Amino acid sequence: MAVAELTLVPIGTNTTSVSKYIAGALDSIGEVEGLTYELNPMGTVISHKDLNVLYDVIRKMQESVFEHGANRVYSVIKIDDRRDKDYTFKDKVISVNEKRKN
Repeated sequence: MAVAELTLVPIGTNTTSVSKYIAGALDSIGEVEGLTYELNPMGTVISHKDLNVLYDVIRKMQESVFEHGANRVYSVIKIDDRRDKDYTFKDKVISVNEKRKN
């Protein structure tokens, strides 16, 4: 299972607001079987069993920002590709919280 966090930063726009670009990027994903994603305040976490699918989704999201009028896109991508067991990005959070002392 591969989990990625993608942060897209549109540059060369007429506004400091980026929400319309991110909304368009999320819309560009469409329906991908087996893909899960969750928007957070600093990016989007996406997960799929096939890393190549994640690469395709990331490319579509980045291209969408250009299609919505940005002249430049700064992207930050973090990938966790684990192949010894099935898990979700929510499982990662649960595992950490179970180990906390609080």
